[in-house]
Amino acid sequence: MSGIALAAPYLDTDADQLSFALDLPPYEALAVSDLTVGPLTVQLRLLGASHQVFAGPVRETVACLPGLAGGLPEQVSWAFEDWNYRFTARVLDHGQDDFSREVARLRDRHSGHPWALCGVFPGSKDAVTALTVRPWGTGLRWKTWHTYPQSRRIVATHTWLEAR
Repeated sequence: MSGIALAAPYLDTDADQLSFALDLPPYEALAVSDLTVGPLTVQLRLLGASHQVFAGPVRETVACLPGLAGGLPEQVSWAFEDWNYRFTARVLDHGQDDFSREVARLRDRHSGHPWALCGVFPGSKDAVTALTVRPWGTGLRWKTWHTYPQSRRIVATHTWLEAR
């Protein structure tokens, strides 16, 4: 199995439970990767409840958290200090065979990649959270995937952070 075997079960059990925030503190992480990508220091964080990415002025959290209503926005745009930020999210529904193949591709693509973090939750090799970051223009972009074997859904997010 590719990816980091995580020592805790995932807490978000369906795509509809995920929420989005830009101002939360760090939550306890199951795995962390500190990277320098282009001009920025980036921290990728796998949570039992999904992920956090800290880059420049951004503290992005996509997770199932107490007190926050579920439901991701399709798109968010914001200006932070000297940065432009854009976030998109989509939920992809799959049949069983297609879902397992897609999750296997995610695990293989992100495991061992120097700018990625991929965690596999206990109980199912198809229960995965994967994050990857890359330089982009005058900033960077990152993508995340959250997989839900019980409903065969994959939540894909894409974020751009660019200096103005």
